[in-house]
Amino acid sequence: MNAPIEALQGLANAAAEAAAAPSSSTPRVKKRKKAEPTPRNAFPHVVEKGLVSDTEARELYHIFFSGCHVFIPVFDPSYDTYDGLMERTPWTFDAILAVASKIRSGTGPLSPSFYKSLEEAQGIARSSLFGPVVRKEAVQGMLLLAAWSTNGWLPSGHAMRMALDLGLHRALEKLADDNGKNRTEEEERNLVVSARIWLCLYWFDHQMSLGTGRPIVLRDESSIRHCRLLLKHPMASPTDVRLVSQVELIAQKTQIYETLSPLNGQVNHNTLAFIRRANVALDKWWQDCDELHRETMDDEALPRKILAGELYYAKLWLVCVALRGVSWDKMPFEQRELAFQAKDAASNCLSNLLNSPTYRAALRYAVHDSLVTAAFSGLFLLKMANLFPAELDLSAITVQVEQLAQLLSDVAAERYALTLRIMLANLRRKISLASSSVHNMQNTDPSLLGVPSFMDPSLVSQAPPPFTMEELVWLQEKVYMLLLLAVHNMLMLESVEFDRPWATC
Repeated sequence: MNAPIEALQGLANAAAEAAAAPSSSTPRVKKRKKAEPTPRNAFPHVVEKGLVSDTEARELYHIFFSGCHVFIPVFDPSYDTYDGLMERTPWTFDAILAVASKIRSGTGPLSPSFYKSLEEAQGIARSSLFGPVVRKEAVQGMLLLAAWSTNGWLPSGHAMRMALDLGLHRALEKLADDNGKNRTEEEERNLVVSARIWLCLYWFDHQMSLGTGRPIVLRDESSIRHCRLLLKHPMASPTDVRLVSQVELIAQKTQIYETLSPLNGQVNHNTLAFIRRANVALDKWWQDCDELHRETMDDEALPRKILAGELYYAKLWLVCVALRGVSWDKMPFEQRELAFQAKDAASNCLSNLLNSPTYRAALRYAVHDSLVTAAFSGLFLLKMANLFPAELDLSAITVQVEQLAQLLSDVAAERYALTLRIMLANLRRKISLASSSVHNMQNTDPSLLGVPSFMDPSLVSQAPPPFTMEELVWLQEKVYMLLLLAVHNMLMLESVEFDRPWATC
């Protein structure tokens, strides 16, 4: 009776079958049916429909598996071949072509293949909202649409429900259950693929929740307890080591969030002690996982660079959660120390990206969340530079942010590059305004500050005082925030995103 709705539906189905049977038939008890084979796909893929040629589709498949699969490690290239995906899952196949088409277009106009593949993939996705889901690859397709969308939280939540309905959350437990039961190769493969999909979805959905500040829907940590089983399994994928690392990191970040979020920025000795322990735990996580990567990769390998970036960003995120809700311009010493630790983490995060040719070249394949974390690191540095200009190396910060903005422009993330450039210009104007004001005050003849001949001296005492430096900066920031909002709205209207068709609901 743990699942009353499912049990009631089963009884209702049995009653309906009995009512539909001829009245003369003798009632009999039916034996439990064995699992039926998965039915054929109800939807043809874009190649079958003639929307994309086979030659172009193979080119797009190659683009996707040249880098995208590293950022969403849910595939095994040796098993998820071009022909295999085309036959098993038109939804995932179409989604792969749409993602690759967008990447191939770069900063140029999107191709017809992108629109056609995306329309087909999202059409199948809509049908899954109220229809039955019978194959685990459907979760892969929804996950891809979520990962390269600017609003991944909603589709990732639907993917999570589909995965739970298919029982993917029990795959690792079944793999770990070594009771001597012999499984066929097909059954073993099905468990491994199911476990990989579940782990990737678990990580991504938690990442979306933590990144957007929304509640974590699923808190069943038992479903990921045996995640390292994949690493030693004969059917392991080369990207499983990255997947396991991400799952273990998100488990730590979840514990951090649940501990610090209720404090609402209150920093006391217990909070500082917890943050120190959390930093030690994050360093330990990186050391353990980097050791796993080192077995098959050199120092400049992309997964190891991404791993280091995840460490630095996790330390930045840790402080941001701890200081949530505080007044940044009135922080006591302990909070200021945390803010400067986060500044170092943000700078290291950008240095790790900008100083690695491999990482820079791979950013064009990155999911939307990776672009957001890079942009946020730059924004945090600018925030610190605005608050503490005399205590930071403003030249180094501006160089880093300029390089990041250019890189984001190069990988078709112009909306974030533009945000960085506007805030960078705001910082420069603030610094220039402050320095020029001090210079003018030092070089102005006091006799020139008297009342002009054309002004009534009696009115001087009634005149409002001049703007202070703080008031001028405040006004300037308000103007730039309005400009930023206008630019953002313009981009939202003019850009074509993966999630726009969802907005029609």
